[in-house]
Amino acid sequence: MLRLQARKVILVLLVLVFGCGLAVPNLFSPETRKAIEQGAPAWIPRFLLPIHAMTLGLDLQGGSHVLLEIDRADLIRSQVTQLRDDVRRILREERVGLQGGIGLTPRGVQLRVPEAADRAKLMPKLRELAQPIGTFGAFGPSGNQSIEVAENPDGLIQLNVTEAGANERIRRAVEQAMEVLRRRVDALGTTEPNIQRQGLDRILVQVPGLQDPQRLKQILGETAKLQFRMVADANAGDVDMLPSQDQGGQPIPISRQVIVEGEDLIDAQPAFDQRSSQPIVNFRFNIRGAQRFGQATTENLGRQLAIVLDNKVISAPVIQSPITGGSGQISGNFTVEAVNNLAILLRAGALPAKMTIVEERTVGPGLGQDSIQAGKMATIIATVLVILYMIGNYGLFGIIASIALLVHVCLILGLMSLLGATMTLPGIAGIVLTIGTAVDSNVLIYERMREESHLGRSLVSALEAGFQRAFATIIDSNVTMLIAAVALFALGSGPVRGFAVVFILGILTTVITAVTLTRMLIALWYRWARPKALPF
Repeated sequence: MLRLQARKVILVLLVLVFGCGLAVPNLFSPETRKAIEQGAPAWIPRFLLPIHAMTLGLDLQGGSHVLLEIDRADLIRSQVTQLRDDVRRILREERVGLQGGIGLTPRGVQLRVPEAADRAKLMPKLRELAQPIGTFGAFGPSGNQSIEVAENPDGLIQLNVTEAGANERIRRAVEQAMEVLRRRVDALGTTEPNIQRQGLDRILVQVPGLQDPQRLKQILGETAKLQFRMVADANAGDVDMLPSQDQGGQPIPISRQVIVEGEDLIDAQPAFDQRSSQPIVNFRFNIRGAQRFGQATTENLGRQLAIVLDNKVISAPVIQSPITGGSGQISGNFTVEAVNNLAILLRAGALPAKMTIVEERTVGPGLGQDSIQAGKMATIIATVLVILYMIGNYGLFGIIASIALLVHVCLILGLMSLLGATMTLPGIAGIVLTIGTAVDSNVLIYERMREESHLGRSLVSALEAGFQRAFATIIDSNVTMLIAAVALFALGSGPVRGFAVVFILGILTTVITAVTLTRMLIALWYRWARPKALPF
């Protein structure tokens, strides 16, 4: 234990210096780090520069907090519309006639089929629309159905969306919306946004450092449902009257037949028109979208093609020639910011339903600075008190434990900087907690040394026994804490995960500092001082 190989000492020192060096950028302001990066020669690798610091969370650096809610009524209307279309398809396939049309109700559709033979072959197909909900209880499938199908003796057939079906659709819509919102927020260039579900139909979005909450609201609130449809004759059937941006909001007739949807877009980028210098959006379709778009523009030369975004016609240019390359541009009376926002929305995709903002908060940097100062003060006070306690109980070995403790904190900060983890107020609490738990290992080792010395062992034997016999206990205690921390990280969210990340890193670095570093320092002390007894 007291025989140190030079290569092991060098390896430990290199690891500690590198780990602590990763924490150095946190001492500089963002402006200083940016100046260092810009002023450094090109031949120096960027990972060697002190420019990578921890990301501060919303509660420390300020930012925007928005709580969104899925429009339940809009989602159910969408389900009912889809149900009506499915019923129409089945009627065509089975060639069944109706007495009247398909009626819509708030939660479903109804139709009257007078002939019993027609109902007999129609009902099995309609019941296939009632898909089971993919949830399981204690003894198997829950048995819930998405659609409830009822047949009356007078020929009236009713199909209604069940409560379980509506909830399942909302659940899937929230999951899809979270991915869309994440892509939109990432496109803003922010770091470490926090996007999580709250309840059945709400999504919490926190964006640290964003100083323009109004832009965030615009990006998050738009459904961005893009469609390419033809401008139709006002007297023709199957048209929608939609407001046109080119005509000051006046409604124009638009065919309900959708040529291409935004789902077929693979890219959308802001740009400027080379002829007019006006802001535009250049877009590109996938193979399916390119084929449909090319066929539609070939067959409708001279007609107006409406670009519809969220049921508003933002542009309706005349098709001058076939567009078969799978790309084009969206132009209109756009500002540069509007073009950038539109490109972000189109790249991220459409939300599955309308979302409303039910809560909005802006955390100012002043509040965050107060939290940082309070966290710093708590960390300093905890460190000083722990150091005083260790020195008071263990003398010189307490000083060695204190050195290991300071390195332990530096390693946590360095690893967080390397991983790009977000430091939150609970994360600061995690650091303060690990300061107290980090010296537990030193206490176990030192007390074991004291016991072995009281049993009459020599100093060298007591030192070796202290590390060897306490090591298994140290590993066991840290493994149990690590299990709890991993469970917090896996099952928690937001601030809980921030605390768990810091605590996990603290547990991992404890083994390095409290065992390896302490062992090395005690060995160097013994070889230099040649003592005859423990210094405590």
